[in-house]
Amino acid sequence: MAIIDPSVATGAPHSVDVAEEVKGRSPWELFWLRFKKDKAAIAGVVIIVILVLLALLAPVIAAHVSHHGPNQLFENMTTDIGIPKGPNTHFWFGADQNGRDVFVRTLYGARTSLMVAVFATGIATIIGLTLGVTAGFFRGWVDTLISRSIDIVLSLPLLLFAIGIAASCSIAGEGQKGCLGGLIKPGLSLIIFIVALFSWTPMARIMRGQTLSIREKEFIEASRSLGASPRQIMVREVLPNLVAPIIIYSSLIIPSNILFESYLSFLGLGIPQTIPSWGRMISDAQRYLQVAWWMMLFPGLFLFTTTLAFNLLGDGLRDALDPRTT
Repeated sequence: MAIIDPSVATGAPHSVDVAEEVKGRSPWELFWLRFKKDKAAIAGVVIIVILVLLALLAPVIAAHVSHHGPNQLFENMTTDIGIPKGPNTHFWFGADQNGRDVFVRTLYGARTSLMVAVFATGIATIIGLTLGVTAGFFRGWVDTLISRSIDIVLSLPLLLFAIGIAASCSIAGEGQKGCLGGLIKPGLSLIIFIVALFSWTPMARIMRGQTLSIREKEFIEASRSLGASPRQIMVREVLPNLVAPIIIYSSLIIPSNILFESYLSFLGLGIPQTIPSWGRMISDAQRYLQVAWWMMLFPGLFLFTTTLAFNLLGDGLRDALDPRTT
């Protein structure tokens, strides 16, 4: 049975504007349309933005809101037998065993965790991207050498090696020398170095696999036929197609690196006592858990919320950047 257009039947003018009916969208427009539908990922972004603002404004909040510094001691916030006092109007999260403001130290702990996570993840991403693309593009003995190196690093007991490096550098740093001839000293630089040293391997494996797939595409053969050098092909053709995987897996590495830093600071390695860290605060709270629950609750809650937010963001980015997502 034929279908008759009503405009033809009534004699009305009929025209179709194809440009208005069909609208092309860029890959980033498609990404945003998918991403904004993921409420969990949006919630993760909101939490991360709030945490970043709190971390950046920690000195301002300490100076003008709480009027307490992160290492400022208050004798009136501990009892005669050394038990810290709980939350009140001046100490919102209570005090620790030394009479320091837990609220201010928690905010400064966010600065420590985010700084380590961002810098360590950036270094690990650069190392993993460079080695992964090199192995996947050149294949042969280069791929074998890099792949076996990745396998060796993955087979190591990473936490034990990290503890050993942190402990040895901390001991060597008593004379202000540190490791590598003074290049790495105890503190944030040491933790960033250790976390980056052991977190580049997953990125390298992923980039190698992606590069192996991309190098077989037709546009790579076209570039070769036009006389492009391997460096030009990697920079102009391969790397632009790795942007989405880099963003996805970098966002998923960040929460792991935050936990890695917390593990080391929980053991009292790398970061000195004067630099607030969530892991160190949780470690200090162990002895006072029965009488001072707030010492563990608030830094633990911030640590849990931060890692959860980054995981939600990573999952949302993975779903939104996946071209197979409908």
